[in-house]
Amino acid sequence: MSVSDTPDWPTSHLLAADAAFAALTREPRPLTLDCDNLPRDIDRHSRLPSGDVPLPVLRDWLLAHPRDYAGRDAVWRELILRARLRGNEWTIAAVGMAMPALVRIAGQLAAGYRGDPADIDSEVLTGFLEALRDHLDPTQPALYASLTMAAFRAGRRLRLADDHAVPVEDIDHVAAGSRIPKVPYGHPDLLVRRAGALRIIDHADVQPWIEIRLGRRAPEPIAARLGITVDALRMRLARADERLARAVADGSLTEIASTEATARTGAAAKRRTSIRAGRAGGRCTSPRGVAAIA
Repeated sequence: MSVSDTPDWPTSHLLAADAAFAALTREPRPLTLDCDNLPRDIDRHSRLPSGDVPLPVLRDWLLAHPRDYAGRDAVWRELILRARLRGNEWTIAAVGMAMPALVRIAGQLAAGYRGDPADIDSEVLTGFLEALRDHLDPTQPALYASLTMAAFRAGRRLRLADDHAVPVEDIDHVAAGSRIPKVPYGHPDLLVRRAGALRIIDHADVQPWIEIRLGRRAPEPIAARLGITVDALRMRLARADERLARAVADGSLTEIASTEATARTGAAAKRRTSIRAGRAGGRCTSPRGVAAIA
């Protein structure tokens, strides 16, 4: 039987996440963060506690030092990367670290709400998790504020939808108009796959482009899957952006490709593959090589 099947397990997803955080951080082996080894691209004068600090203790410290912006960003940058690369345990940890703000946001939005307050909790948590896992750029400042704002916006959308809803006695007699779905014009993912088939962009870049550009996924797990750095992945996608823009402008993706055009893009793709292979070989012999792949 899972913990969620126990009689006293919270029905609210937000409170359930808080209970899971408490289970992860209780003695004798609480989840900790080594504050001495956080990336030091921050203000050296941050007063973060030293050593391995249990997460509840670190959360209390951050709440007690609201103006230590550098320390807060350092902590949240590490939490975001661990949630993206190490899985569920650190996702729960990040939610627990933000729990005071998430509970406050959910409480404010639930005031006067006509539906189940647990629905507000779920939307607040969903907005936070989407930003945590995919949408937030961890290189930017004010990470904690951005995460909690994403949670607020998600909960507020549900609240506004409820405020604008007009209750009726019999929905079957409401004139709703046509329910035929719109024709799904435009499938950018298919155009990108066609670009890969025509070798306008490299086949290896097709799925990462779709996941990041269209799915708004975080780049860190995808770069780890490909075995390259995040910067290298961003450079590859930027080059793919340029090639796709040119192909759309000259009709290569929307018209029938000529034999000459296909041969030209194929030759260019072959050159790029050769360059990447050469640079990959150079990295094997140079431990300080930079993974900037064409």
